[in-house]
Amino acid sequence: MEVKGTLKVKKETQIVSDRFMKRNFVLGIDTSTPYPQFVEFQLTQDKCLLLDQFNEGDELNVHFNLRGKEWNSPTKGVQYFTTLEAWRITKV
Repeated sequence: MEVKGTLKVKKETQIVSDRFMKRNFVLGIDTSTPYPQFVEFQLTQDKCLLLDQFNEGDELNVHFNLRGKEWNSPTKGVQYFTTLEAWRITKV
């Protein structure tokens, strides 16, 4: 999947464990409408470095995969999580 938008928030890389790191960023899409949309994406592992070359306010084209998983919480029952995992970012 692919979407174009403006880089609104660029977060720092988080080291989750000795074998996993992630980095989130927010892209503003449909910002010229009365109801702009702000969508959070995630980069993982070596892809975290992709965001270093861009600044907040840059117009970007983001290629991503839609990911989802089910988790059975002992206290809350079945829960679902959705992730937009970016794998390529280019400047428009």
